[in-house]
Amino acid sequence: MIAVIDARVAVAHGGAVAPRGTVFSDARAPPENTVPRSLFRFVWHVSGWHQIALIGLSAFVLMIEIAPIEIQRRIVNDTIQGGMLQPILVLVGAYLAVTVTEGLLKLALNMYRNWLGERAVLWLREAVFAVADADGLRTVPAATEGIQLSIVLDEADPVGSFVGESISEPVLQAGVFVVVTIYLLYLQPVMALVIAGVFVPQLIFVPIMQEAINRRISTRVTLYRGLSTGIVDARGARDPDGSQRGKIHAVFATNMSIYWLKYIMNVMMNLMTHGGVATILALGGYFVVTGQTEIGTVVAFLSALSKVNDPWSELVTWYRDMRAAQVKYALLRSAAAIGAIDGNHEG
Repeated sequence: MIAVIDARVAVAHGGAVAPRGTVFSDARAPPENTVPRSLFRFVWHVSGWHQIALIGLSAFVLMIEIAPIEIQRRIVNDTIQGGMLQPILVLVGAYLAVTVTEGLLKLALNMYRNWLGERAVLWLREAVFAVADADGLRTVPAATEGIQLSIVLDEADPVGSFVGESISEPVLQAGVFVVVTIYLLYLQPVMALVIAGVFVPQLIFVPIMQEAINRRISTRVTLYRGLSTGIVDARGARDPDGSQRGKIHAVFATNMSIYWLKYIMNVMMNLMTHGGVATILALGGYFVVTGQTEIGTVVAFLSALSKVNDPWSELVTWYRDMRAAQVKYALLRSAAAIGAIDGNHEG
């Protein structure tokens, strides 16, 4: 499937996909690239100690994440076993209190992340204008001007937005995944293996498909920059030789190939998750009938599968965003190499 999509994108480019790492044909490297060498160095450069605060807030969310599953299990078991009403109501009240607290903590975490991400986007856009401020009235080459336009309007957002979730997101989601998995192993080791069977195959096909998506993202950014440069060079959206129209059609083909890969990956992940639910119901039903476990444990496993699936999906999304941001950040660094952005400005 990936090879077929590659071939379609190649046709849209006139027979060949743009070479990886090729951004400008007339790039001239200054003595030193002032933009941080890697994406995560950039993250620290623009956010610094805020990342430590985000990790601390994520730790609070992580500590409270497991509580609702255990409370649900106890409520179901107490109800089925004919327990007294008052303890059940206390557990229900505790469940509501925990979920409200968790919601407020996540609200604070998400707002903090997005504020930090928008600050990074602002830094990147200001870095473009800092070049003009430093150069005064010096004429900017059309190629550089087109790249600057692309950075301000399109490229700054995905790179800058990643800053807010760059460290705290994997810490939180991986922590939830590990803690819930340990809890499930404690409850019922055999059924916990079902959970592992849902996610282990995804460790294989997700990185392969994501790498194919990343190649297309790099191609798309190169096409956008070419379009911007062409518009600036022609002093408007003119296309006398049809080259701009060719780039537009290539963007269309590239985007469609990205959608194919992304949604095929999502379908495969969903099928594995629903297969896990069916297996838990079958295996859990057998254990309940044979007296090897309680119905509350089966309910806890179904709830926990969602609790594990959600952070896993978030980790996959984070991985996608991270790899895409790395590709785009490498292109931003190459833009700095020809003087399109200024990495020295304070922001």
